[in-house]
Amino acid sequence: MNGSQLVKISRYLSKHLRHQPDRLGIELLPGGWVSIDQLLTACEKNSFPISRLQLEEVVATNDKQRFAFDSTGTLIRANQGHSVEVDLQLEPVIPPEVLYHGTGESAIAQIMQTGLSKMSRHHVHLSTDRATSLNVGARHGKPVVLAVDATVMHQSGYTFYCSANGVWLVDSVPPEYLQQLD
Repeated sequence: MNGSQLVKISRYLSKHLRHQPDRLGIELLPGGWVSIDQLLTACEKNSFPISRLQLEEVVATNDKQRFAFDSTGTLIRANQGHSVEVDLQLEPVIPPEVLYHGTGESAIAQIMQTGLSKMSRHHVHLSTDRATSLNVGARHGKPVVLAVDATVMHQSGYTFYCSANGVWLVDSVPPEYLQQLD
């Protein structure tokens, strides 16, 4: 399968496993899981056939590891980034000292005044490295990277989670925990 086919399938899966499962007629189980057989059948019925082999290739090669199979190999889910109500069943974890968030330059003034909020998502997404945050910020114009004092936030009672693909999640980041880097 070529790269453009992989991207097309990945985007389709993201749309339906993270934002619009009802459009395919699927329901996310606890943890955000859905039966692979149910997903493939729903894709076929909605004129977007995906084979099991293609699905496995998308999960294995997605650069951001957006999707995961369960240990039985019968369920699939998006690891994070949902806008629909779903309990991903993540356990709270102690974050590293500093985490990073990338955004566009046009949003900085507002963020530094009000902090980071989850908007239509379940959590604010953070990363452990500046390079990833810089790439994320570039999707929103001229990129700016913010450092998050995660240790102090955690000590102040904020709960952090880490998704299966290494994205750190928190409900919000008040401005006093942010420092503009780039």
